Amino acid sequence: MKKLSTLVAAAALATLTAPAMASMELAQKKSCLACHGVEQKMIGPSYKDVAAKYKGQKGAEAKLVEKVLKGGKGAWGEIPMPANPQVSEAEAKELVHWILSLK
Repeated sequence: MKKLSTLVAAAALATLTAPAMASMELAQKKSCLACHGVEQKMIGPSYKDVAAKYKGQKGAEAKLVEKVLKGGKGAWGEIPMPANPQVSEAEAKELVHWILSLK
């Protein structure tokens, strides 16, 4: 019985961490990490800084999805974020959801 509960716990943990890993892999695949770090500022802000800035803001997810797709400037300084035509809307939503979940 103990072995079964250990397996159930391991499966639950894998389920919780799988989306986070998938989104990190998507960020790598789409070259997001060339400009952004998860914890450190690079050319653009860190993802954790983005999550903190937009935490609890109504409409933040939609606003950030649009920025990922179309680019933006001025929110984090002088360097603009270019549009990302290699990212689909569904992928942008997944990435933004992941970023906003970071603490």
